[in-house]
Amino acid sequence: MKILIVDDSQAIAFLVQLLLEEEGFQVMVAHDGKEGYVAYLHFEPDLVITDLHMPRRNGMELMELIRGQNPTIKGIYMSGDPGEFQPLLDEEIEKHGMSFLMKPFSKSELMKSLSPFLSCEESCVSQSHRRVAAPSKTTNSIGGRV
Repeated sequence: MKILIVDDSQAIAFLVQLLLEEEGFQVMVAHDGKEGYVAYLHFEPDLVITDLHMPRRNGMELMELIRGQNPTIKGIYMSGDPGEFQPLLDEEIEKHGMSFLMKPFSKSELMKSLSPFLSCEESCVSQSHRRVAAPSKTTNSIGGRV
């Protein structure tokens, strides 16, 4: 599965990328909504994980643009404070099957948020990979939370 991560925090984007690559996903990272749209067009991901609050285009504006190309694209919004986005976020979850992940989050919370979007084959491969993988130094060094 190909996943695009869009977050203006380079540290968070990098950590999420590491966690997902460790699970066998193909990952591309962008650092704002405008860059995220260009990355989407080139990478053609199966899923988009985007921060809500970003410069040059917020996460909801990004997903609206992406839906112009792919109306069925699924994704996960993430934020430490959805704030003014909350009413729109509820609508996005209901209308477009989006998910929401509150920052900070653990690796297990990230993987759980991905599970509705994974096919049986992908989730079985990911679970198998997790059983044999060594503990992640990245996850341990941040206390298990991104």
